[in-house]
Amino acid sequence: MDWVMAGLPAAAVAGAVAVALVAGFVKGAVGFAMPLIMISAFSAFLPPDLALAGMILPTLVTNLSQAFRQGWQPARDSAWTYRRFLIATVVFIIVSAQLFDLIPRMAYLLILGLPVTAFAAAQLAGLPLALPLHHRNRAEWALGVIGGLYGGISGIWGPPLLVFLLSIGAEKTEMVRVQGVIFLIGAVTLLGAHLGTGLANPASLGFSALLVIPAQIGMWAGYRLQDRLDQARFRRWTQGLLVVTGLNLVRQALA
Repeated sequence: MDWVMAGLPAAAVAGAVAVALVAGFVKGAVGFAMPLIMISAFSAFLPPDLALAGMILPTLVTNLSQAFRQGWQPARDSAWTYRRFLIATVVFIIVSAQLFDLIPRMAYLLILGLPVTAFAAAQLAGLPLALPLHHRNRAEWALGVIGGLYGGISGIWGPPLLVFLLSIGAEKTEMVRVQGVIFLIGAVTLLGAHLGTGLANPASLGFSALLVIPAQIGMWAGYRLQDRLDQARFRRWTQGLLVVTGLNLVRQALA
């Protein structure tokens, strides 16, 4: 079992398993927020390299499920429709992954915490996040670049995508599927990039593989909620949770 413990005490591994279960449930219900929840909670008790590496495989596997929930043809169509965002995200995940070791812990936590808190608080307050897109293609490239820059150092590239999808008025099912497709390809890219940096190694990937099981169990439970319950009400609870997690990252940075 040493290869899945990554040198961590049993209590830390158990905590990570619990976080993965909750994050999977939220992702299954609303389509996003797994990396936000995982990195915020992991940063409280895991080293930064394991906090990022631990979420790589659960993110990849759960996005595979989400992307192909309606079948391969809709997933392929979504990948083509949003190809500009995908290309920009993939390229800049590779670029920014090389900077992970150069960013101090305080800056890393603030880079994550402040935008996450602002994004979630704006949604919770009912502020419109849609942007007036006069040039959709340019906006898609620009937001993809921003998502990729954040993605390489943190594993999080969802907020710019959500802003773009809201801005073009994407339908709910399409939004969830597109998130799955782009998050999946981004997760594959992130894994490849950090295989190159050495952050993804046998010990860290063994730990990450352990977290796939609770994340997928949570995902299946979240799907049941997504299909049955009022999505708007649950999304508000999720937005509140994201505010708390973002503030927790800021607190850790300033502690």
